[in-house]
Amino acid sequence: MSVEIEKQLSRKEIYDGHIIHVCVDQIDLAGKKKIREVVLHSGASAIVPVTQNGGIIFVKQYRYPVQQALLEIPAGKMDPGETPEDCASREMEEEIGYQGSLIKLGMVYTTPGFSNEAIHLYLARDLVKTHQHLDEGEYLYIICNIFFSIASHIIYKIS
Repeated sequence: MSVEIEKQLSRKEIYDGHIIHVCVDQIDLAGKKKIREVVLHSGASAIVPVTQNGGIIFVKQYRYPVQQALLEIPAGKMDPGETPEDCASREMEEEIGYQGSLIKLGMVYTTPGFSNEAIHLYLARDLVKTHQHLDEGEYLYIICNIFFSIASHIIYKIS
């Protein structure tokens, strides 16, 4: 079984925003012209911060696109020229007010059917309390959940 490669024939940028860019590409797929709508994103980092007692620190934040507050691990978009690890460190301090030792867990594409957004995943341990400094217009609650301590102990053993 082979996987067909889609070759870009042309690209038309239809939106150039602060967070995303949207393009419509014309591609060749097995000799047939097709259209792909593509969302381009600079990438992001997400962190699983594990406390000394095995709790995992989450943030609860309202997300307008889904019209509800979600429980999430700290995460954020990479700034231009920023490495994934630097982004993880910055976002962890901004959102929850901690720094720590980072271990890269991997990278995932969030929605590869229409976007190139990649999120780099990190485990953070040996946490040191610093100072939370949220971005302007960012509102969230910090929640430390001991329920996940069994999973975090397994992660500690693996790393």
